[in-house]
Amino acid sequence: MPPTRPSTATATPPYPSSRPGSSRPDSPAKSATANSSLILRKQLMADDRPTDTLWEGAILKARLIFPPLTPVYNTGARKGEVCVSILHAPGEDQWGYEDAGERWLPVHTVETVLISVISLLSADVPDLNSPANVDAAKEVREDYPAYKKRVKRLARRSAEEAYD
Repeated sequence: MPPTRPSTATATPPYPSSRPGSSRPDSPAKSATANSSLILRKQLMADDRPTDTLWEGAILKARLIFPPLTPVYNTGARKGEVCVSILHAPGEDQWGYEDAGERWLPVHTVETVLISVISLLSADVPDLNSPANVDAAKEVREDYPAYKKRVKRLARRSAEEAYD
């Protein structure tokens, strides 16, 4: 889904670059679990946070355990899965919603995935054309003030729980 406005997101983590697992100052923290799967963690805050959006002021934790992502209430997220075009299998979209260039390419990084998630959350009115979360899309269409109130409540809660 193309961003509705340019993203001000950066990949600068909120911790020193000397953190174990960081290979560069702008890389997210990395850790291996007992089963050796790669977990990438990043806290979206400061310059990463969307401004002038329903999610303004939120402090969101992102933990990428490939493939599951942290859930949010949005038309592009359902049952803990975020629907971001650049994570879709390469090639042509069988339903014709996406160009091949919008789908997975080897040039994508954790940073570009996180920027895509930030872009997904930055739209005051999310994409209703092919929603992953039909309930959220229905609420946007039928009762936008209730949707807006729910998202703002979740944004506040995320900020309160950011350091738990």
